[in-house]
Amino acid sequence: MLTKQEKQAIMKEYATKEGDTGSPEVQIAVLTADINKLNGHFKQHPKDKHSNRGLLKKIGRRRDLLKYLKNKDIERYASLVQRLGLRR
Repeated sequence: MLTKQEKQAIMKEYATKEGDTGSPEVQIAVLTADINKLNGHFKQHPKDKHSNRGLLKKIGRRRDLLKYLKNKDIERYASLVQRLGLRR
């Protein structure tokens, strides 16, 4: 789980305007940071099946948001994927 300071730093970096917390870019960036942190957790605890379900739900939510952003504005989608380093 991300700390409050980490989450605020991500929101500040990917915000489209001042006080932006709900844009797809911010949501995808926060989910990506959560997913990366959970992947590190699974390297130490490979048998943690309960957290694995939460990881899969976060991955699905990020996939849906990426699909929405791609359909809405392909340029924003491409720049976000490049900034986050996603393989899409």
